[in-house]
Amino acid sequence: MGRIAVDLYGQQIGARLEDMGSFNKYLGGSSGNVAFGTARQGLKSSMLARVGDEHMGRFLREELARVGCDTSHLITDKDRLTGLVILGIKDEDTFPLIFYRDNCADMAITSEDFTEEYIASARCLAITGTHLSHPKTREAVLTALKYARRNGVKTALDIDYRPVLWGLTSLGDGETRFIESEQVTAQLMEVLGLFDLIVGTEEEFHIAGGSTDTVEALRKVREVSQAEFVCKRGPLGCSVFSGTIPDTLDEGITVHGVRVDVLNVLGAGDAFMSGLLRGYLNGESWEQACAYANACGALVVSRHGCAPAMPTKIELDNYLARAEAVPRPDLDAELNHLHRVTTRDKAWDELCVMAFDHRIQFVDMARAVGADVSRIKPLKQLILKASQAVAEEAGLQGKAGLLCDSTFGQDVLNEITGQGWWIGRPIELPGSRPLELEHGNIGSQLVDWPLEHIVKCLVFFHPEDDHPTRLRQESKVKEVYEACCKSGHELLLEVILPADMERSDALYLRAMQRFYNLGVKPDWWKLPPMSAQSWQQVSDLVAERDSFCHGVVLLGLDAPQEELKAGFAAAADQPLVKGFAVGRTLFGQPSREWLAGSIDDDQLIQQVKANYHNLITLWRQRGQD
Repeated sequence: MGRIAVDLYGQQIGARLEDMGSFNKYLGGSSGNVAFGTARQGLKSSMLARVGDEHMGRFLREELARVGCDTSHLITDKDRLTGLVILGIKDEDTFPLIFYRDNCADMAITSEDFTEEYIASARCLAITGTHLSHPKTREAVLTALKYARRNGVKTALDIDYRPVLWGLTSLGDGETRFIESEQVTAQLMEVLGLFDLIVGTEEEFHIAGGSTDTVEALRKVREVSQAEFVCKRGPLGCSVFSGTIPDTLDEGITVHGVRVDVLNVLGAGDAFMSGLLRGYLNGESWEQACAYANACGALVVSRHGCAPAMPTKIELDNYLARAEAVPRPDLDAELNHLHRVTTRDKAWDELCVMAFDHRIQFVDMARAVGADVSRIKPLKQLILKASQAVAEEAGLQGKAGLLCDSTFGQDVLNEITGQGWWIGRPIELPGSRPLELEHGNIGSQLVDWPLEHIVKCLVFFHPEDDHPTRLRQESKVKEVYEACCKSGHELLLEVILPADMERSDALYLRAMQRFYNLGVKPDWWKLPPMSAQSWQQVSDLVAERDSFCHGVVLLGLDAPQEELKAGFAAAADQPLVKGFAVGRTLFGQPSREWLAGSIDDDQLIQQVKANYHNLITLWRQRGQD
């Protein structure tokens, strides 16, 4: 319960906020971050707050839902906007920050927004100090605490002291973390006795206890609260105090943190709280709970952003097993890969993809019948209409996909984006060997792409290529993969053995092994049909080298449907093969006739639909003969 907002993070590290040229948009706000972080750690979290009835509010709702956080009590406020935070990273200790929270939605929470039954349904009610700073939100917090305590629900406070949110600094000074205030101390002291767990930095305990001597401040807090105190000590880790406060912090249960190179300390406290709650609520020892907390904080301070930097349970456990050997988590290939693949928000169990990302083939068809190439754009829109109709008629919800290019199909991409489809988009210069990219540098391309677009890279690759060709191709594929890791886009790597060289299933397997050896781990593979034995070998290879790979989609290469049927059957027993991404087999002949003027729009759509339906039926019946 508490702050939830949108963080607009400056992308240029080391720049003043005045000089930022672009920003990344993340979920933010202390409570929002903890709801997100605990969900990633495997806890069942629920967010109690308000967001605006606008795009930013919907974004926050979708981000929480994406990680499994309950949003039934994330109330849509019709009268207020979602809070915003604009911030940058100048260096590891300097982060200009501006809160835009004037009459914002999350500060309008009231006791009418929740019931006692809702609070009682939880094991723990976690709040942050900001909501104690205003009479209305304070009343809501106190009501929630009353419900929690009489229903045996644990109560946790992250002091989360931001002087600007208590009205102690100028509005533009969100960076200042500590200003003494007898009034704030008094308001905190009134409620500290209502908590089972109180978490804060040394400075936050200073404000809670009214002393800049940490031990003295803890003793003052102990006078009014029998809670467990967890004092965060930055790189030194943290100390836990369950009873009488000793003379030094080190005499508490002290769990040292792992030293890492810090990019940015923002969000570290929310990550810490997320890890701590994992151990605390699962009944683990304070040593283990604090180990989770310290490690979560260490990972977040080495990355850009707060919520997106939060580790998953799998990632955190991997890090804890190797922490002493990983001084730079942001540069550790294993951790970065785990963060990438375990934070995916969607799984695709089956895919029936219409692939019409072809460019040269459409141009050749048009020229062959004397049609102007300008007709390719409306042709692709008609193929989309056919695809959408089939998706509806064949029940492809969550299984529909397309491959389309931006050269002739930008309108198609614009229309389908945001509709829940699997969307692949090519980057290769058609027919290039060695591989070249169609629109130049991969980084400058991806900066403009929606994140849901999957980068499809086709490489005509052969393990027996001459050395200069192989090195050039491998370098380009690795560059593409690293760009996808940086941008957050998934990668579909399509491998086709050149037509003028030896081709076999074994060579495809060797090509995949080679890319894995280079550290390239595609989210998807696109491969031709193989024998059942070869598919087993492919599955074994992927399980060994990247068990988080989404899977394989089968390509068509303009093969007749009966030939594809045999290919489907050979892959029937392999869960790794998720479906097909086939094009010319479905649209080739109807498109030629349409470009020639032999059939009209409706006839084209009906023919493409019939071919698509037939192929879906063959896929669904694979292995039944």
